[in-house]
Amino acid sequence: MDGVISLARFAPGIAIANFFIIIGDMRFLDARRATSGDTEGFTAFGHVVEGMDIVRSILHMPVSPTEGVGVMKGQTLDPQVRILNVHRVDQKKTTAACCAGQFRLNGAMAERIYLYDSTLRDGAQAQGIDFTVADKQAIAAALDAFGIDYIEGGWPGANPTDDAFFADRPLSKFAKVSAFGMTRRAGRSASNDPGLQDLLAVDTPTVCLVGKAWDWQVETALKVSKAENLKMIGDSLAHMVTSGREAVFDAEHFFDGYKANPGYALDALRAAHEAGAKWLVLCDTNGGSLPSEVRKIVAVVREALPDAKLGIHCHNDTEQAVANSLAAVESGVRQIQGTINGIGERCGNANLIALIPTLMLKMGFDTGISAEKLTQIGKLSRLVDDRLNRAPDRHAAYVGSSAFAHKGGLHVSAMSKDSRSYEHIDPALVGNARLILVSDKAGRANILSRLQQMGIDVAADDPRIGDLVTAVKAREAQGYAYEDAGASFELMARQTLGFIPRYYDLQSYRALDECRVDAHGNHITLSEATVKVAIKGEVVMTVAEGNGPVNALDAALRKALLPHYPALAAMHLTDYKVRILTPSEATAALTRVMIESSDEMGATWTTVGVSHNVIDASYNALYDAISYHLMKRQNPAA
Repeated sequence: MDGVISLARFAPGIAIANFFIIIGDMRFLDARRATSGDTEGFTAFGHVVEGMDIVRSILHMPVSPTEGVGVMKGQTLDPQVRILNVHRVDQKKTTAACCAGQFRLNGAMAERIYLYDSTLRDGAQAQGIDFTVADKQAIAAALDAFGIDYIEGGWPGANPTDDAFFADRPLSKFAKVSAFGMTRRAGRSASNDPGLQDLLAVDTPTVCLVGKAWDWQVETALKVSKAENLKMIGDSLAHMVTSGREAVFDAEHFFDGYKANPGYALDALRAAHEAGAKWLVLCDTNGGSLPSEVRKIVAVVREALPDAKLGIHCHNDTEQAVANSLAAVESGVRQIQGTINGIGERCGNANLIALIPTLMLKMGFDTGISAEKLTQIGKLSRLVDDRLNRAPDRHAAYVGSSAFAHKGGLHVSAMSKDSRSYEHIDPALVGNARLILVSDKAGRANILSRLQQMGIDVAADDPRIGDLVTAVKAREAQGYAYEDAGASFELMARQTLGFIPRYYDLQSYRALDECRVDAHGNHITLSEATVKVAIKGEVVMTVAEGNGPVNALDAALRKALLPHYPALAAMHLTDYKVRILTPSEATAALTRVMIESSDEMGATWTTVGVSHNVIDASYNALYDAISYHLMKRQNPAA
């Protein structure tokens, strides 16, 4: 035996299908695209190669210590190979057992893909996004810590924010900071072009220049000859290289240009390559190309420029940016440009948050990011959302809160037997977690799984489980929504099972709104709430004012409860949503209120209330929010 090859791809000429182990002296191209001669003797995963019955698939490999099959870090599969990292081990199987870049074959690493982040430049061009200097500094530092290869900081000279960022950019420990600009203007030399001078002045190790690769754009947008455009590309990049910069060429509109005039589009790349550009980046600027087109065109470019290092820059106008980027990689591209969460002009850019795990876990590439760092990818995604003051996309691939959420009863039942039924990877690989939802579609499996997650130990045949399922369905029929209000469900579950403490008893409340009109015609509003509660045998009545009835009610409750439960001081209401459930009933409609709360540790929880009276619905959600917080703080009941 000459070795074991695992995962998807290694050095050129030694690439095999995802997650296979092949033992023997063989060389495979990607088995999905290989010619018949390349795959001679190869069969489906888990089967034999040239009669060797010890071949296994990492995806479905029985754990057997006597065979030396490693399932923990550092154990061996074969005397010649160490498994350096195991992603997931369940009862009897090892799944996706090696992370790209952490598996060696006789010292050879998985093939490298370089990540070029353009969040701070291309991402900033999205509608509604306006980074401050502090935002850019914080995001750049996070990208560097995560392990991104290149960070495009902006366009020097284009705006004061970018200039301030480059003047005080954070020190990078890993990433190369790149400055973005355009090729020299017509009629100027590269050494006298103000834009190129601005790029050199910020003293970044890498410079990315954009130039036209579509002859129609050259003549209509730049209004120069095609020959002059090629000189502009070559002169500008040569000037960057002789000035000691690593040069990246973004071939703008490359795919449209190639479709219109293949020869000229290739000439634009050739001019950049001959000038010394390290990377030639093929841009799908309009976002209109399809993966099949990208795959074919990249293959032609590789044949025309076999020594060039190619990159890909895709826009998402047809929701193909990630697919096009992966298609380009399959055809030989080794740098991917994109943005965090796919932000960018019009419909956005290729989403690095989706691309990075796919490259590592599905395609077996080394991205320079360790398995440990990959578990932090959700935090990176949320950091950018936080800086933009927008809610994270709960349905985002890999990192969304719903990415591994299961609602249907049949799905949850199957998941309890084998998580591979409805999960393509272990959520922990990307720092996420499985979420079992409770709704009117829930069955016993949902309820049992959710109770287990909450730390409530109940036998599967406990008759109270049936009561809880019935209660959930009945209350959801009334308008409650427990899949988004986990705290309210936990309280109801504990109450049904007899585990819930009661912290106070409401005797009455009253909320008053007053509106006065001042001399200028402005409405001056004031709300007042009175609550009467029984706490530990003591009846307490309090009054408080607020900027609305719910705020006043919250203030009055806190005034009554804080002397008995000081932990309430750490609880804050962070979101309040009202939905009309029966709009046909107009002002008498049934109303659902969702309240999100948080504490000083950053923990959040959501509660729900339903009533024809919006104040009453709000009180119900508020009662659950307070009770949940006190329960988690293990306060004694009243």
